[in-house]
Amino acid sequence: MKLLFTYFIPSGGIETLNRLRYHALRSIGVEAHALYLWEGAGLQNMLGIPHYVTNNNEDIKAILAQHRYDAIIVTCDHLMLERLYGLGYRGTMIYEAQGLGTKEAAASTFAFASGYIRAYAGAALSPPTSHLMALFQTYLGDFPRFYVQNMIDTDSFVHLDVPHLKPSGAPILGWIGRMEQNKNWPLYLRICSALVAGRPDLQLWVFEDATLSEPGERDRFYAMLSELNLQNHITIRSNMPHSHMPHYLSAIADSGGMLLSTSMTEGFGYAVAEAMSCRCPVLSTDSDGVRCFITHNETGKFFNGQTVWEAVQEAKELMDNKPLRAKLIDNAQAHVRKAFSPARYAADIRNILIALRLMPYQ
Repeated sequence: MKLLFTYFIPSGGIETLNRLRYHALRSIGVEAHALYLWEGAGLQNMLGIPHYVTNNNEDIKAILAQHRYDAIIVTCDHLMLERLYGLGYRGTMIYEAQGLGTKEAAASTFAFASGYIRAYAGAALSPPTSHLMALFQTYLGDFPRFYVQNMIDTDSFVHLDVPHLKPSGAPILGWIGRMEQNKNWPLYLRICSALVAGRPDLQLWVFEDATLSEPGERDRFYAMLSELNLQNHITIRSNMPHSHMPHYLSAIADSGGMLLSTSMTEGFGYAVAEAMSCRCPVLSTDSDGVRCFITHNETGKFFNGQTVWEAVQEAKELMDNKPLRAKLIDNAQAHVRKAFSPARYAADIRNILIALRLMPYQ
């Protein structure tokens, strides 16, 4: 059996998920391919995994004719449903919502997208994230819909001994994301500025994709960096190979620092889960998708996304309260390993394929 997953560009959490799907679904006899419309930095991670990059109708039509996919899962791109139908595809299409920006943006998008989903898709799919589930209920209440928890590569994302990456010995405050409104990088910089005032040795590590940012955001970022006088504290790394991230997350953990997640809304939150898998503690806004990972003061820490003061207090406790820090690290790693396995994901997808009569019950 063959499935095709489509998305705009290989970057971020969707690129990670598509790679993991390829390996997980092989265990149930499903061959998974990926189709991206445009090139992106994540292509460096796709070695050995069947994928295509084209926005040309004739190319896409040829791919469909060659592979005759049993189903196509279209991620976040409702217009692609109509496009594939226009190119002659008559197999089952499934619309998948993973991350659609802020809750307001997601609601606006979905109000329009639901018509395309009803017209061309046979089902809808998302992780069990509350705002996405609410949108599905509102707009697709009588439509076949499924909720599947994403998976984490806990075999690769493990804690590593990397003393060469933290030569100063100072605590590191990490951040992973794109220069866009929803990721809320200004909040990260304001929190760091307040913490640096009391701990001038703090280091800031930012991991981003320099090829993806909203217009003007990058200039605003550097202007704010200068305004807060953080230039001598920050290291920015762009388009880091995904396989390198366990090294950096382990270094952040061992420095006594943490990963800060400042998103307004997350559909899932791969950066948070992967940090936890590497024993790197996380302080996060309550951005919805990360609730499946974080229980406050049990597996991580939440703070009110409108209050820098609260974030600073939580960060200080996470750095200074060693018994609490150790408990959160142990609990987080155990939780991620138990709840987000590839085997569980493959079983859930198999059940969906059976329910849609695309795979026989065995």
